[in-house]
Amino acid sequence: MAIFLTGSTGYIGAHVASNLLADCAEPLNVLVRAGDEEEARLRLWQALQLHMDFAQFDDYFRSRLRVFRGDLTSDRFGLDDQYRQLVRSTDSIVHCAASLNRKSEKTCLNVNLRGTLEVIQLAMRARDDHGLRRFSHVSTVAVAGHRANELVEEDTAIDWNRSDYDPYARTKKFCEHMVRQLLPDVEKTIFRPSIVLGDSRRAETNQFEMVRAFVFLAGLPVLPFRETDKVDIVPVDYAAGAIATLHQKEKPAHEIYHLSSGVESETFVQLTDALAKAQGKRGPIYAPKLEGPSSKAINALAGRAGKIGGLATLLKVFLPYLVWNTVFDNKRVVAEMGTKPAPFSQYCYPLLRFSRENDFSYKYRELQKDTKGAVATPVVSEAAAAQDSRR
Repeated sequence: MAIFLTGSTGYIGAHVASNLLADCAEPLNVLVRAGDEEEARLRLWQALQLHMDFAQFDDYFRSRLRVFRGDLTSDRFGLDDQYRQLVRSTDSIVHCAASLNRKSEKTCLNVNLRGTLEVIQLAMRARDDHGLRRFSHVSTVAVAGHRANELVEEDTAIDWNRSDYDPYARTKKFCEHMVRQLLPDVEKTIFRPSIVLGDSRRAETNQFEMVRAFVFLAGLPVLPFRETDKVDIVPVDYAAGAIATLHQKEKPAHEIYHLSSGVESETFVQLTDALAKAQGKRGPIYAPKLEGPSSKAINALAGRAGKIGGLATLLKVFLPYLVWNTVFDNKRVVAEMGTKPAPFSQYCYPLLRFSRENDFSYKYRELQKDTKGAVATPVVSEAAAAQDSRR
């Protein structure tokens, strides 16, 4: 039997895959969008090379990874005859795949809602065939909707009368609803990460959108924020470690976990002071009265051609999450894990320096032949699909 993981080639998903491969003996069923066997192998290698060398990857690929080439949004993932094999070999599910495209209602609808429904249907079929040990769903703290100056707890986060920030938050909220309504008799764990930014153990990253926004803001002499507002940032290693650990736990204490920094989230001034100290510079001046004019300028520039337009579009998407001064209680996960997430101020400067020095891109190592000189892979399906932005 195996754990079925979606989103294994995404940022959080690859960290989860690495943890599961290292910490448990079960095989890992993964769904990969690829046109052929070589592309599937390449995508997995690019996703996992942050976590292991090629020899280790090749060993896992031969012995532990069962790769199903298909698409999250296709009926039965487009797997045809191999779908039955996936159902019968799946003992539990970690659904990590999602569209993070906060601007596109269409993309979020297709990937998040249709995709999650397909994963739920797989869970129902596995449950009916031989039983399903656990369904773990990776959601987001953004399901809490519009907030300001609050501490949000897990069981009271969702309020259906509250407006949502964007299509991503809206569809992820309904995904949680589907999981609860359609799998009432399956053990479930719902994980809600806050802003996931960087790995506290190393500077290297292959995810740069939020880093780019923070680098830009960190370089401004004046910031349109209140200096004492908190920003709930959690390192990816803590979030992924909690997902992998609690998914394998026989009886987690709770059904819902905020993967966040909670009340220990740092303020803007704590973060900018840490960056300024690391660079031997002065920190910025805070001018919260400029929040409105800044937002208007960003909205006016968003969507225009060139770097400025691209950066403005990025800031338009993420700005609401930076000014809501809301944190998400994390006592549950801290108690279960026995550790707290590392504060962003401890690892933000190496992350930003790596990103700048590498022009916000990751230099992937090339796909090698396996250790026996062959290129054959244990891919079991022929379904191909288009690329899109997924976790």
